[in-house]
Amino acid sequence: MPGKQLAMVIDSSRCIDCKACMAACITANAVPAGYNRNWVKDAEPDLAKGAFRGHFQPGGCMHCDNPTCVAACPTGATFKSRDDGSVVIDRGLCIGCGNCIPACPYGARFRNPALRKADKCDYCAARRAQGLSPACVDTCPTKARVFGDLSDPDSEAARLLAENKGRLVRLVASGTDTKPNMYYLGATEPRNWPVEPAPPTAMAAMTGLVDPLVKAAVALSGLGVLAMFGRQLFTKPHPPHDGHDHTPDAQASPGKQAGSGGAERPDNRF
Repeated sequence: MPGKQLAMVIDSSRCIDCKACMAACITANAVPAGYNRNWVKDAEPDLAKGAFRGHFQPGGCMHCDNPTCVAACPTGATFKSRDDGSVVIDRGLCIGCGNCIPACPYGARFRNPALRKADKCDYCAARRAQGLSPACVDTCPTKARVFGDLSDPDSEAARLLAENKGRLVRLVASGTDTKPNMYYLGATEPRNWPVEPAPPTAMAAMTGLVDPLVKAAVALSGLGVLAMFGRQLFTKPHPPHDGHDHTPDAQASPGKQAGSGGAERPDNRF
């Protein structure tokens, strides 16, 4: 596997829904009240099969290999990092349009009301810069979340994938596989919650409006050019207006006075 690919491997059977991962993320990343960068979904127990315990499934941004949010961003603020394979938001380029939010099948993005920018999990970039793991990984009391570089065979994440090849689950929308880099071990539930990425309605509306306007402007410009050309073609030219009389008599030499019988007058010019 060329280059780094950071990923998370989750054994959701270990999750006890304590939500310590969510609280740690909010604290570490100053997530505004009412918003979350990660979550724990739950599935009701299947009593018909004799299951008396529900299932809890931690999640967050999947840092996909084929992220639909990247294609939805009009400024290039959202992109997949060549350094570590994570999906990044450059806040300096983000204009807060929100196009990327419905383009994510996992609902992993939101508009940060304080920053007025798109926001999501970044694997705790500030902590990683200090050599620490993401806050959700460090805080999980049952170690349901494992984080690492899949290109490094010695990383715990890579080892777990190698040991559980036949048990890996990727959660994908029914019609769009974004190739998420969050792997689940075993019978994780629920599985049917990812949705089809929606085209950004604001961008679609803008495109639908701007395209006809551009075409109309070009058409009007063309008609204007044709009108000017026709006017020049069918209009009789006018004599020049330079303030001088261009009649034949006025063309006599400066030393002659028209009507004087051709007699020369002294030229008093210096």
